[in-house]
Amino acid sequence: MENDPRALPPPLAESHRLEFDFDDGAGVDFEPYPQFMDAGETTDWWRAWTGNPDADGAGFRVFGQDGTGGLAAFWLVRAGEPLDRQPVVFLGSEGEKAVVAQDLGGYLWLLAAGVGPLEATMYLGADAGDGTDDGDGYAARPDARRVEIAERWAPASRRPAAEIVAAARAEFPGFGELVDSMCR
Repeated sequence: MENDPRALPPPLAESHRLEFDFDDGAGVDFEPYPQFMDAGETTDWWRAWTGNPDADGAGFRVFGQDGTGGLAAFWLVRAGEPLDRQPVVFLGSEGEKAVVAQDLGGYLWLLAAGVGPLEATMYLGADAGDGTDDGDGYAARPDARRVEIAERWAPASRRPAAEIVAAARAEFPGFGELVDSMCR
């Protein structure tokens, strides 16, 4: 598995094997992949998403999507750091773009809190409070099975979902502008 470039890190694979409760749109809208999207597909997607035929998707390792095709990925921005230390981003089908976690540990705790990449992008903005209710009716519901996974794999990363998202956005404030600069 270590030599397979498409294999997910074990904590990610374990958390993604569990079903996500969509709850008719009131839950988590996320469809995890059993492995990373291959490099060719990632480049094709990135070129289509940016409208830039010269864009290279090598900076992303895509591992899932929401129901409309928005993708969640590791953004390979930390030179020399392992995959589990790279930030997690969401690039939506309607142009949404956000860093949602600083690393895999933070991402595991988002999932444990009942927050997927889309929900982190849409509902845990600067004025979303603690992530339990965004004021628009989204209420995160913690997932006990994913809490156990996060406790086992990333106990030091435990924080409320809104803090995870806020820290990620504070560390990478220029992500949206960077993505915009690649678009045509």
